Amino acid sequence: MGLHKIVANAEEAVQDIEDGMMLMLGGFGLCGIPENCIAALVKKGVKGLTCISNNAGVDDYGIGLMLQGKQVKKMISSYVGENEEFERQLLSGELEVELIPQGTLATRCMATGYGMPVIYTPAGVGTEVAAGKETRSFTMYGEQKEYLMEYAFESDYAIVKAWKGDAHGNLIYKATARNFNPMMAMAGRITIAEVEELVEVGELDPDQIHTPGIYVHKIFQGENYEKRIEQRTVRKAD
Repeated sequence: MGLHKIVANAEEAVQDIEDGMMLMLGGFGLCGIPENCIAALVKKGVKGLTCISNNAGVDDYGIGLMLQGKQVKKMISSYVGENEEFERQLLSGELEVELIPQGTLATRCMATGYGMPVIYTPAGVGTEVAAGKETRSFTMYGEQKEYLMEYAFESDYAIVKAWKGDAHGNLIYKATARNFNPMMAMAGRITIAEVEELVEVGELDPDQIHTPGIYVHKIFQGENYEKRIEQRTVRKAD
């Protein structure tokens, strides 16, 4: 695809995503989610998707919009969160859900980016998370423990959001919006990045870049970011 990876908008970025594909979507709660690409997928109407994401936003925002449109066949996440529709589809059996310990989810994403087919983790050993999975015993620091074998992911696309990016696909994330975005950007067979600000090559300080452009295939400047807060707690007035 060459060094210059800029596409016009979210619609062009997701135009090749088809029914039945597996997508990795960055973000945590409502922070750092690829809002424009999700809206474009809703508009496109693709169905039967498997979505790998820490959670699924809320009912009317983020992946929650895709759940409302019955576009998602399976969610691979670490928790349900504030999404009542996610909970309803899970409990009714309409949606296949694989709940994964958050650290395991993150490490499986990283393993994918590193080209490692499996990881071993003590998380989930002896619980229903381990059902049907291989375990092995290892000794570390003189202590022998059981570890669960977990597979890396094989996604068709990773879709992430960054604060700034350039035409080569180099990305900088801002504060907690960094979350799952860097590891998912590394893991995608094809990675789409939407950014708040698209700058000229050379404007980004190389020491500040979180995701090198080698991992990014398409990039565009998004618009109309809402930056919602999932839960707001305020002190009562005196």
